[in-house]
Amino acid sequence: MASGTFQVKRIYDPPSASDGARVLVDRLWPRGLRKEDLELTLWHKDVAPSPALRKWFHQNRDRWEEFEARYRAELDANPEVLTQLYELQKRGRVTLLYGTRDKEHNHAQVLADYLRTHGRKRERA
Repeated sequence: MASGTFQVKRIYDPPSASDGARVLVDRLWPRGLRKEDLELTLWHKDVAPSPALRKWFHQNRDRWEEFEARYRAELDANPEVLTQLYELQKRGRVTLLYGTRDKEHNHAQVLADYLRTHGRKRERA
């Protein structure tokens, strides 16, 4: 059963004691940052959108709803990539870290919502 929550934070924001497990969910390493400074629990590249989907979305940011649907479909097709995140959640809060400047339209927001929704379904099963 889940005991923690998923929250989202920009990787460039300073670490905080309230972050819990800190998981970078980008495929690409964020520019200008050193691993030693980030207090990461995990760099989970495989949970990020596929390179093709990421490039498709970055070519036209007006495709947000379509990006969201396609990313959710990728997660549906590959549920095992979520296992580590649910295991961390059992121990407490999990902060999903992303690099983009857009705080509203980024894959980490979609991922957090997906995890919350599917986590509740997992608990009921």
